[in-house]
Amino acid sequence: MEIRYGTHPNDVKNYDTDKLRHEFLIQNLFVANELRLVYSHNDRFITGGAVPTTGTVKLDAPKKDMGADFFLARRELGIINIGAKGTVTVDGTVYELENKDCLYVGLGAQEVLFASADAANPAKFYLNSTPAHKEYPTVKASQKEANPRHLGSIETSNERTIYQYIHEKGIQSCQLVMGLTQLKPGNMWNTMPCHTHERRMEVYLYFDMPETGVVFHMMGQPQETRHVIMRNEEAIISPSWSIHSGVGTAAYTFIWGMAGENQAFDDMDGVPMTEIR
Repeated sequence: MEIRYGTHPNDVKNYDTDKLRHEFLIQNLFVANELRLVYSHNDRFITGGAVPTTGTVKLDAPKKDMGADFFLARRELGIINIGAKGTVTVDGTVYELENKDCLYVGLGAQEVLFASADAANPAKFYLNSTPAHKEYPTVKASQKEANPRHLGSIETSNERTIYQYIHEKGIQSCQLVMGLTQLKPGNMWNTMPCHTHERRMEVYLYFDMPETGVVFHMMGQPQETRHVIMRNEEAIISPSWSIHSGVGTAAYTFIWGMAGENQAFDDMDGVPMTEIR
């Protein structure tokens, strides 16, 4: 497990490109037959990836980093499959996940195993985990079962659909909020006009991008913005004080996960376009 510590916005003003990428960008999450985890001290949010091919991959708890006998001893977990068909087995119960299906696993589940239906065309399980205080049931939801919110327009290059999976009116959790956003073809901007939410941090995973495509991910305080170049299946940590917008060379999809004081999706501090710089 890789550890990322918190950063102060006044320090980030002085970061060069390499330092920004080192502190916030998460690469190489999806490696065959491996579990990859990044632990952020921003709301103790864990981001991970599992790609089972020839066998199963187990969700282990690194004892030194987590101080727990099993991963979900004090945590909850959101999983979205961005690859081919696979299964997640939770304490003996098997859940089949197609592409863009979501599974929530609650506090106390002791064994979580990932497998692919076809080793040559594996599942890619993307993981978000946050501390939990109460046990909620394990629940699966397909993309069709998620709550859709249609936003933006082709005139502003940001026509998109937000699919809410784990949220206050959907799959119940202690604090984790999770879903994905798909841009319609011909659209390139996400989360613009931008916002911050001082009460929550967020992690984005960009995917469904062409091999040569990039997203310019915008971050930083609204009057001190920076950008990080991102490629397919890369994630980025967004502290509560930072905006989190992006513009791509082609349409893309991204998964967003949040943790913090509340689960109110619209609890955000909008930034007028006249003030961002």
